[in-house]
Amino acid sequence: MGIVAMLTQTSPLQVLSTPAADALMHKLQAQHGPLMFHQSGGCCDGSSPMCFPLGEFLTGDQDVLLGTLGDEATEFYISRPQFEYWKHTQLTLDVVPGRGGMFSLENPEGVRFLIRSRVFTDGEIEVLRNAGRI
Repeated sequence: MGIVAMLTQTSPLQVLSTPAADALMHKLQAQHGPLMFHQSGGCCDGSSPMCFPLGEFLTGDQDVLLGTLGDEATEFYISRPQFEYWKHTQLTLDVVPGRGGMFSLENPEGVRFLIRSRVFTDGEIEVLRNAGRI
């Protein structure tokens, strides 16, 4: 990729949300106020994206802010070890029927948040590397 193309191309988003996820976030925000997400990659509940009231999950040096979602700019974090596995993929937050994580706000709604992913193209990876995002 030439220098001119690199200067005019913006970095691809590392996390997106579906309309269903946006609608559920809006509903949860009306009930709980501003939200945040964390994806740890741990076992059990930790393998699902967890939704919390903003500030109720403390992030630290081992967490990476992937981006923001929805109209309210809801922050989406991922643990650094999980980020190392997924840094070459674009994550999409979606909603499916089922039971959410025990501590995740969608738990009583009869649905759960779910991550879908796609591998970035070689060009997108180059742009992300040049931007210092991966």
